[in-house]
This record gives sequence, structure tokens and C-alpha cells, in this order.
Amino acid sequence: MAEDNIRDHITVQDNEGNARDFWVEALFDMNEQTYALLNSVDNMVLMRVVDGEGDEQYLEGIEDPEEADAILDAYQLAIDAAPAE
Repeated sequence: MAEDNIRDHITVQDNEGNARDFWVEALFDMNEQTYALLNSVDNMVLMRVVDGEGDEQYLEGIEDPEEADAILDAYQLAIDAAPAE
């Protein structure tokens, strides 16, 4: 059924106020942080999930390319070790 392939959809506003639509590819924890891997038609983005007031959460960009690469490398190793069925 086509509905089984629908992923969570979110809209992210960039620093310039532009809204962009993404699908959540993955949510995962690493080093006591939660990360979201987001995918759009032309872009894949890694963001940190930050807890706000009460139950609120927001996404924060990862500015350091070395940090982002290390997180994505570790994520890929985890996926390779336990592939989805």
C-alpha cells in the first residue's frame, strides 16, 4: 500500500526566513544527543534535536562540518551493522 511509504513531513525555516519542506529519514541518538536526518527533493540535512520548554523540541543546524561528518559516519556504521529488513 502506498501509505506505508509516507514519512513524517516537516517544514523548516532557514536563517533568511525561507520555508523548506523535508521528510524525516531518521531520528537517532548519539553521545547523549538526538539527531534528525532530513531529506528533501534536492537536499539531505543533519540537524540536532534540542529540548525546549516543557514538551517542546526544535531543530538546530550543525555548523561544524567535521562534527556532522563524524555523526553521519557513525550513523552509517550503525546502519551497515544492522540493516533494515
